[in-house]
Amino acid sequence: MKDGFIKIAAATPEIKVADVRFNADNIIKDIKSAAEQGVKLIVFPELCITGYTCGDLFGQRLLIESAYAQLERIKEETSALEIISVAGLPLIRDGKLINAAAVLYKGEILGTVGKKNLPNYNEFYEKRNFEDCICDEPVVFRCKNMPEFSFGIEICEDLWIPEPPSARLALGGAEIIVNLSASNEMIGKSQYRRELVTGQSGRLICGYVYASAGEGESTTDLVFSGHNLIAENGVLLKETKLFENQTILSEIDVFSLASERQKNTSFPKYNEVKTVEFEMEISNTELTRRYSPTPFVPSDTRGRAERCENILTMQSEGLKKRIMHTGAKSLVIGISGGLDSTLALLVCVKTMDRLKRSRKDIIAVTMPCFGTTQRTKSNAVQLCETLGVTLKEINIADSVLQHFKDIEQDINNHDVVFENGQARMRTLVLMDIANQQNGLVIGTGDLSELALGWATYNGDHMSMYGVNGGIPKTLIRYIVGFYSDSSRDQALKKVLNDILDTPVSPELLPAENGEISQKTEDLVGPYELHDFFLYYAIRRGFSPQKIFRLALRALGDRYSAEEIKKWLKNFYRRFFSQQFKRSCLPDSPKVGSVTLSPRGDWRMPSDAVAKRWLEDIEGR
Repeated sequence: MKDGFIKIAAATPEIKVADVRFNADNIIKDIKSAAEQGVKLIVFPELCITGYTCGDLFGQRLLIESAYAQLERIKEETSALEIISVAGLPLIRDGKLINAAAVLYKGEILGTVGKKNLPNYNEFYEKRNFEDCICDEPVVFRCKNMPEFSFGIEICEDLWIPEPPSARLALGGAEIIVNLSASNEMIGKSQYRRELVTGQSGRLICGYVYASAGEGESTTDLVFSGHNLIAENGVLLKETKLFENQTILSEIDVFSLASERQKNTSFPKYNEVKTVEFEMEISNTELTRRYSPTPFVPSDTRGRAERCENILTMQSEGLKKRIMHTGAKSLVIGISGGLDSTLALLVCVKTMDRLKRSRKDIIAVTMPCFGTTQRTKSNAVQLCETLGVTLKEINIADSVLQHFKDIEQDINNHDVVFENGQARMRTLVLMDIANQQNGLVIGTGDLSELALGWATYNGDHMSMYGVNGGIPKTLIRYIVGFYSDSSRDQALKKVLNDILDTPVSPELLPAENGEISQKTEDLVGPYELHDFFLYYAIRRGFSPQKIFRLALRALGDRYSAEEIKKWLKNFYRRFFSQQFKRSCLPDSPKVGSVTLSPRGDWRMPSDAVAKRWLEDIEGR
């Protein structure tokens, strides 16, 4: 439960129709097994104590009383366990039989919830045996000492109707929805069921746990596949194989869900629910769910082409609109032979192609100076020639030397003035060429650099339109790699592959034996770590300690705990201290779920203090 992780299980026990003791034995066994694995909430299928397919046997009082007696036995035999169990059974209420879910914890029945929508069409005839509970007050079960751990219940058909009860439950504060189901299997139904569960979890910003009946139910007319699913906010975390009675486990992050709801102003608060409280010890949760080491990069390679094309199109569409609005005659871009300027140039090319304008209207300027290597300069030239844009080479060394002379800077002092003087000179050259050519200077800096402030203020920090401002470094590498893989031009493929293999560097310090001496990731830390930190700090609002925990899980095979902590501290120090650069960024299109534009998603005072975040990393 620590950090908001609640371990959840959806179980399909082995059952026999109407053999309530046998069924209860297996439910108890599954509860005990789940508790040993740290599960805090386990959900069983609809009417699992009797079996869903009892038919008119539900009219037998003996069956109903026996089912309740077994519920009492389940309650007693699991009373010492720190786990909440939700199981289905027929229950008599006010002289009517209802299809109910019972919530058991610490030897008590916390409450029962009745099925509201009874299907009575095609293969279903539940109204023959049961009374609906459509008028029942919504009930949310909430943990007193961790209010974010709260759940509501719906039963099978309740999810499939136009207005599911889960909507009111979520608006009433339920972070998790559990569904006890007996959904029979048909061709194509599992896909629809999967989409229904994940879609509902996304709409309601909730965890959704779906436990369905399986083998053991009567096959007189139907078959049941035991299709269990666990989803969180539109993402499927776990599911069972069909026709194999299984228990699946995962963790739902209720702190993350609460944070998402908090900032979503279109998620209203609906208070008309009954609340049932319980207390549970806050313990550490062993994580089993996977966290991608590159959260900005799609993990599904099947959709790679579509995703990359969409990103490039969004970037170029923003630039296209800016060209049309300003009447720009040209695009001016500094080309270094690095990843960022490569992607920016590809966006410029795509934009001119979409406008049906000549690529020669793109003026790519390479500006070698003290740290430029033959490799990067050669790649810059080859890239421009292959793409058919206008290439200018302007060596800025003399201009920078004159500038250093003017301000009395020692050329042998390789300090920040030595570095930034070159960066600002390059920007000056680009801006003046743009004025000459009635053009726009296209910024190449990316989202990762903006987060770290790894840009020279009023140097590469500035442009007339920044096409990469919403793209983190790991995603830039992914897109350029896609462009290379999909290109039929062997010369273009070759130069792109060499750019991908070149260390990331601003090349502002003199080269050593012709090789790059200034490697960005040696100075500020690996970009895959920083992009991981950026996603979970800004997009998810996680605490530094929680990010550290997830980074260890996702990237611990590549970095030690000491390395992760070192660079996490550096991330927060730089993120806070460099906000002043983000407060005056040029326009740039939002592409993904994270942007640091001061006009869009991120507003932060430039003099905010990082102390509390740094203390949290140390556990203080």
